[in-house]
Amino acid sequence: MHTLEVPNTDIENFIYCLEVVPDIDTAESTEVVKILEDIALNQNISSIYKACDTIEGLEESLSYLLYDDHNFDGYEIIYLVLPGEANNILINDYYYSIEEIAELFEGKMGGKIIHFANKKVLDLTDEESQYFLDVTGARAISGYGFPSENMSSAFTIDRVFFSQFYENDDLREVVETMFRKHYNLCKMLDFRLYY
Repeated sequence: MHTLEVPNTDIENFIYCLEVVPDIDTAESTEVVKILEDIALNQNISSIYKACDTIEGLEESLSYLLYDDHNFDGYEIIYLVLPGEANNILINDYYYSIEEIAELFEGKMGGKIIHFANKKVLDLTDEESQYFLDVTGARAISGYGFPSENMSSAFTIDRVFFSQFYENDDLREVVETMFRKHYNLCKMLDFRLYY
């Protein structure tokens, strides 16, 4: 069995996670919450977690992050656990395009890494990725070409990506390290990073 080598960072780092759930009123603690707690304990990466079940809830969570959370500058990674299909997210039985999500984040993600879990495919053309980066101000957008309900990237490669990034914020070196150390997993889930 292959074990994941996940470095522990010495300084405190932050992730802001937004997860879409079927119904916010009946939502229990999700697998993602448990994984974030484990990452905080074992990798010294703290997180703020918000669940939402509507596009308005997603907007409110984003507004909270931008205007009410005084640690916003400390969040370098915005972790989106959103279901959907290629370049669309599904919230409350309605699909939103990656362009609509970019416009929702317009100018608000300066220097951030927007990382999508593998609940949806991220398959952008050069034009689409450049549009997303230009509109949001994000430093990079990352995700996976292979979605899987059975194998959540949160359990495996997401935590490696977060640790690698906080060890070395040169994105090219981070991706090279991930593929060197976890090649099979990166290939199987088809890890992608646009910057």
